Amino acid sequence: MARLGLGDAWRVTFANDMDRTKTAAYAAAFGAAHLHAGDVWDVQAGDLPGRADLAWASFPCQDLSLAGARAGLDAPRSGAFWGFWRLMEGLAQEGRGPRILALENVTGLLTSRDGRDFSALATVLADAGFAFGALQIDAAHFVPQSRPRVFVIAVRGAAPAALRAAGPAAPLHSEGVIAAHARLDARTAAHWVWWRLPAPPRRNTSLADIVEDAPAACWHSADKTARLRAMMSQRQRQKLHDMQAGGVPAVGALFRRVRVEYGAKVQRAEVRFDGVAGCLRTPAGGSSRQTLLFVEGDRVRSRLMTAREGARLMGLPDDYPLPASQTQGLHLVGDGVAAPVVRWLSANLLEPLARTARAPQR
Repeated sequence: MARLGLGDAWRVTFANDMDRTKTAAYAAAFGAAHLHAGDVWDVQAGDLPGRADLAWASFPCQDLSLAGARAGLDAPRSGAFWGFWRLMEGLAQEGRGPRILALENVTGLLTSRDGRDFSALATVLADAGFAFGALQIDAAHFVPQSRPRVFVIAVRGAAPAALRAAGPAAPLHSEGVIAAHARLDARTAAHWVWWRLPAPPRRNTSLADIVEDAPAACWHSADKTARLRAMMSQRQRQKLHDMQAGGVPAVGALFRRVRVEYGAKVQRAEVRFDGVAGCLRTPAGGSSRQTLLFVEGDRVRSRLMTAREGARLMGLPDDYPLPASQTQGLHLVGDGVAAPVVRWLSANLLEPLARTARAPQR
């Protein structure tokens, strides 16, 4: 999805992932000539051709997510970052180090292990001579999905003055980004850049716009929809009642969550009707898949979100190849980066950085 977002301004010369479903989808979309399927720790610097302008890394988030164990960058999965960094160091030793790095992860990266993980990442960037800064971008600016992510953008050497801001600016420099910067030691903080970017655009689509006309998923039975409604809190039931009373057809996104009420854990169904879906997950089964709730006056229907709808929420075109399995398809898109976010970031920061890096020095 990063490849889709970067677009034609970039020529990809190497791609890597160890997930079979992801590599199969990538090969179907772009070919496998430059694709290395396997663990990043098994890749050697000699496997990467030439000197790239940009290296992009979306490393696993399970150990950093607010919903996960948050074991940190030393854990096996998110420890893949160090496999990537080993390659960057190897390329630098050969005089082929990429000029720009883009690192993407969940917002938990900023606070994992009380901020020590982000500080460790920042320190290795500073020690390697990169100027760097973090941005928090919510995909909801571009697609009808709430999906905040952190993007650490680093450039070798000094950052161009035209791309540097005097200080943080909302919404891209969130409170979490500002706090993460404040935790850095003085030597590392000296390499920090408050990147200057325009305000993100206003989204012009809603959840209803991505719904399939003839979905592959089956509608839930009336009894199953009733059970979902019974799992709602009084506040959620009132929200649904208000939508019914409004008389306007609506589509809501529903998640099942465990809440603690009066000291006991209770599973609740929670729905939002603001035209935005909740953040896509990587489901292992139907229980963790997002449900769509269709309201048409007194009639309320429900069904699981399809993989194609999930792909649309990530900004993927309808001809993008997806696995035949709905669960595998949702796992594929739920573990990715929203392509329109990458496109905007590339046009407003990565491409200007690349042009500056390639400009003759005077």
